[in-house]
Amino acid sequence: MGIWNSKPDPRPLSLRRGSDYLVDASRRGRGPSARKLEALSRLGREGPGGDGVEELKGEGEDVREAELEEEETEEMVRVAGLEEAGEVFYKFVILHAEDDVDEALRVQQLLQDEFRIRPGIIFAEMPCGRHHLQNLDDAVNGSAWTIVLLTENFVSEAWCQFQFYTSLVNSVNRQHKYNSVIPVRPLNNPLPRQKTPFALRTINALEEGSRAFPAQVEKIFQESVYRKQEAIWRDTKNTGKWTG
Repeated sequence: MGIWNSKPDPRPLSLRRGSDYLVDASRRGRGPSARKLEALSRLGREGPGGDGVEELKGEGEDVREAELEEEETEEMVRVAGLEEAGEVFYKFVILHAEDDVDEALRVQQLLQDEFRIRPGIIFAEMPCGRHHLQNLDDAVNGSAWTIVLLTENFVSEAWCQFQFYTSLVNSVNRQHKYNSVIPVRPLNNPLPRQKTPFALRTINALEEGSRAFPAQVEKIFQESVYRKQEAIWRDTKNTGKWTG
C-alpha cells in the first residue's frame, strides 16, 4: 500500500461528516428536534384520525425515530469533542486496502447506522503526518474490535497483510484483546475462500451476504466487552502500562 496521501482537511472523515450533517440540519430547520416537535404536534392536533390505532402507531414511530436521531446527533457531537482531545475509545477499526476506502466507509456506516455499533473508524481516518506503525498501534489498541476487510485488494498489498498479522499477534499476546480480530467479507469484491491466506482461514469470517450476518454481528459486538476494554485502555493511558 505504501504511504497514503495526506488529506487536506486534518479532521477525521467521520468528524467532517458529522459537522456537515449538523450544519445541513440547522440550515434546513429539519433537525431531529424539529422533526420530533412536528410529530408530537400532529399527534395532539389530529389525534388518531380515521385509521385509529394504526395512524396513532405511525405517529408514535415518527416520534421515536426523531428521538433516536436526536440521540445520535448528541452522541456525534460528544464523540467529535473527544476525538479532538484524543479521548475516544472506538468500538471498531476497519483495516482495509488503499483502494477499498469507499467500501470500508460503507461497512462502517452499515455497522453504525443499522446495528448501532458506534463510534467506529476506518484506517484511512487515522491522523495524517504520523508514522503508519504508530497509527496502526493506536488503531488496534484504541478500539475494541479490529475488522479486517477481506477483499481481493487486501491480499495483494503487503502492508495490509502486515496489518493483519500484527493485529493477530496483538490479540494473542494481550488477554483482553482475545477474539478481537474479525475478518469480514463485504458484498463488493469479496476475497474468495480459496484465495484466503491460511492464518486468516483460522478465524471464522463474517459474510455480509449471509442471512446469519445480523445475528453474528449482534453476538460478537457486545457492549460489556467494549466497556471492559475501554476501562483497560483508559487505565493504560493514565499509567502508561498495559494491564491485560
